[in-house]
Amino acid sequence: MNENEIASLVMDKAFLMHRELGPGLLESVYEVVLDRQLSETGLAVERQVPIPIRFQGITFDEGFRADLFVEKKVIIELKSVERLQPVHSKQLLTYLRLTGCRLGLLINFGENLMKDGFKRVANGLDIF
Repeated sequence: MNENEIASLVMDKAFLMHRELGPGLLESVYEVVLDRQLSETGLAVERQVPIPIRFQGITFDEGFRADLFVEKKVIIELKSVERLQPVHSKQLLTYLRLTGCRLGLLINFGENLMKDGFKRVANGLDIF
């Protein structure tokens, strides 16, 4: 599957989850359920994947952790907040740049309408 096909499947599963579970649960709940939903489709999903930081030739393993990493192609950052903030997109873009991935999904399960809780973040990879 390519990045867009994975993203489409993730969005379908997130809509289903939001409809059944509703908004306002902890991010960790949505993370474990989405992991299961995607794994059951045959996708390789990793949770809480460490993303190291490289600075001046030194690698620091204490960097960040991506909520979900699907097929080593799409990073999913989950939130359960009233509204997404610009810093959330910047956080995901940083993850994409550090890993070299091209697509990330920011999903906010705190929204009343799930369609308002999705944001695609793309990494053009031109920067490096």
